[in-house]
Amino acid sequence: MKTGRWLTLLSVVAALLFFGWLYRREESLISAEPISAWSEDHRADCAVVLTGGPGRVREGFDLLAQGQVHKLIISGVHPRATLREIFPQWPFYGALRLEDVVLERRSTTTYGNALQSLPLVEAVRCRSMVLITSQLHMRRSFQTFRHIFPDEILILTRSVSSGAVPPRSSDLSIEVFKSLFYSLWAY
Repeated sequence: MKTGRWLTLLSVVAALLFFGWLYRREESLISAEPISAWSEDHRADCAVVLTGGPGRVREGFDLLAQGQVHKLIISGVHPRATLREIFPQWPFYGALRLEDVVLERRSTTTYGNALQSLPLVEAVRCRSMVLITSQLHMRRSFQTFRHIFPDEILILTRSVSSGAVPPRSSDLSIEVFKSLFYSLWAY
């Protein structure tokens, strides 16, 4: 075999080994995220809920109803969805005020959630916020929000179960690839 072919083969093997190492590292970081909604008490000026999975919106309303946050921003809401469609349990939550809930309707990605939520967080004067999403999605979400939000805004994380505990390997693999992509592009 010629030297050029050996170098090409060696380069391909090195690239595959490096990607394998990156993949495993990201997988372990994502898997290490605890379901903090079960074990931690969070208090902040507001909460930002990222739509897209079960339990997230309810978790945000629970914090608002318990007075642990003063404003609730639900990010990634379908443009035509109403609050009653998003959260039909609203009538059972007592004296919640409609003006304490903000629906962000423009974002369709995690990056968009962060970009579109920042002006809303600033408008309601939140100096601290609870970021609510699934356990599987939290690492990428937090990294993205931390990159976009100013350092003066404290971001606490509150992850909820994303279904299967531990997550299915296919769901974990998809999140690893998304997270690796975001690490190159968004943060």
